[in-house]
Amino acid sequence: MIIGCVLLFLMGMGLWGLFWYEEQNASKAQELEREATSRLFTRPSNDPQKAAANLTEAIALYKRVLDEYPRTPTAPLVQFSLGNAFLQSNDVDSAIEAYKRFTSTYGSNTSLLGLVYQKLGYAYLVKGDLDQAAGAYSSILDMPGAMNRDYALFEVARLEENRSKPDEALKHYQELLKTYPNSPLTSEAAVRVKVIEAKKNPEPAPAPAASAPSKPSKP
Repeated sequence: MIIGCVLLFLMGMGLWGLFWYEEQNASKAQELEREATSRLFTRPSNDPQKAAANLTEAIALYKRVLDEYPRTPTAPLVQFSLGNAFLQSNDVDSAIEAYKRFTSTYGSNTSLLGLVYQKLGYAYLVKGDLDQAAGAYSSILDMPGAMNRDYALFEVARLEENRSKPDEALKHYQELLKTYPNSPLTSEAAVRVKVIEAKKNPEPAPAPAASAPSKPSKP
């Protein structure tokens, strides 16, 4: 009995120690995330050097969280924020890698996943890779509960237009109008539908007006 009680006590202490350790890590990760985000959003517009330094420090702090506390609840948000910080520093390739790491490491975090794919699509657009951008936006369309699905439909439609695929573009614009009638993008989508349909079915040119017959001259 005594041995059993001792073992139970030791197990309880071990579990408590593990819980305490994880709570400490979570607290430290949150503190670093807040500090990094503060640096990111308090960059003085009248001091370019200070603004650049703050951005660099924010990126370093985000990386530290991911290196030291990758399994804390804060880590997915930090991974997303790191990609955004890279975008703001015009390091598009690093931003793409950060977003892709989110999808592979924290893909179960559906509350952020749609936004990550949206930013990933934008990063590919900045880079000029239309096929990869379309793939990123299409990933949002495969997520039924994504809050930004209307945005993805619109972006995919625009990309299909740019790639000279009017039928595919029309399909996505029409789905946007039907499924999300209250989206702020519906008015522009409706205009694009009219433009595409007008190009597909041009109105025939009006026939030239017949000239009036000349009056016979008097004898």
